[in-house]
Amino acid sequence: MPKTPEDCQSMTDIRSEIDRLDKALVALFRERFDYIGRAAEIKNLAGLKADIPARVTEVQQNARNNATLAGLDPDFYEDIWSRLVRHSIAHEKSILGETEGE
Repeated sequence: MPKTPEDCQSMTDIRSEIDRLDKALVALFRERFDYIGRAAEIKNLAGLKADIPARVTEVQQNARNNATLAGLDPDFYEDIWSRLVRHSIAHEKSILGETEGE
């Protein structure tokens, strides 16, 4: 059963909970990546490009807002999401067969 930070009595407890959370985060990233793959399939059928700048901006702003609401540094989390979005776009481009010049 997961422990709250306050329930942790040792660094072993803390490390165990961080490892548990890291595993859960990777599982969520895997799930997100699956949606990115499906988005590329749908974009292909709709004749859309991988990179849709308005959506990129929206996702980055969502990351900032979500971080702020959670009491976290919005600049840091926007940076993480910017990297995530760039990786997602590259994956979509590979599925769509887009080259760098497109």
